[in-house]
Amino acid sequence: MPTLPNFSRRQFLRTSGLVAISAGLASCTSSMNTDRFRQQTMPVYRNPALEGRWIDPRTGALLEGPVEEAALPTGLPPQDPYYSQIYAAVDDGGYLVPAVPYQQIDARFYRQEVDDPFGEQPGTIVVDTADRFLYLVQPGGRAMRYGVGLGREGFAWSGRGVIQWKQKWPRWTPPGTMIERQPELARYSESAGGMQPGLNNPLGSRALYIFQNGQDTLYRVHGTPEWQSIGKAVSSGCVRMLNQDVMDLYDRVRGKAPILVI
Repeated sequence: MPTLPNFSRRQFLRTSGLVAISAGLASCTSSMNTDRFRQQTMPVYRNPALEGRWIDPRTGALLEGPVEEAALPTGLPPQDPYYSQIYAAVDDGGYLVPAVPYQQIDARFYRQEVDDPFGEQPGTIVVDTADRFLYLVQPGGRAMRYGVGLGREGFAWSGRGVIQWKQKWPRWTPPGTMIERQPELARYSESAGGMQPGLNNPLGSRALYIFQNGQDTLYRVHGTPEWQSIGKAVSSGCVRMLNQDVMDLYDRVRGKAPILVI
């Protein structure tokens, strides 16, 4: 009569554990919700400048030291319904602008109201090219701040100007220098009528045109569907904003608004 292998108790338990784990993994894989998995494993951005600090629930002041009462966590992207709402998909002028996966963007670049760091007159736009922020100065020492991405053209001009005009769902006409670098863009030249408005248009849902001394600087503040470019230097374009953010800015900015690019 054949003999059975002589397993020790420890070997038996170890083997049983592996079988149980394998079964658990199999059942987990079969019932996995991939959308939930992506949401739960998406990057979480930390802001080292805020870590170890807390918000006083009574005054809203940002403080350091022992955490007191219902202090809010810092250094993590807000998971507030507010951001789900402002970055949700929106039907605008017959175009369905996709929702922004804002949880995958550094929380510093979310639209938010902050203290005004520049002291310009209310209604002034300030583009901080070093830190990739655009500010719209508000009364009372406050400002609306938006994250931006900057292309090559975005670093090419600085100074003071005015928003000579602004356009919903604009046509895009690449400048001559860009056509020289990318001859295939000649089909969108000014003489060809530019590119039709739409979700794939590089100017996105809105464009604000900057003039100086009555002359077009060829510098634009505009929308983009490429949310990955916010907070970064990119290959082309001027000042890129999330489509939802540039739509918000467009509605707040009056005609001939002053703009400072630094």
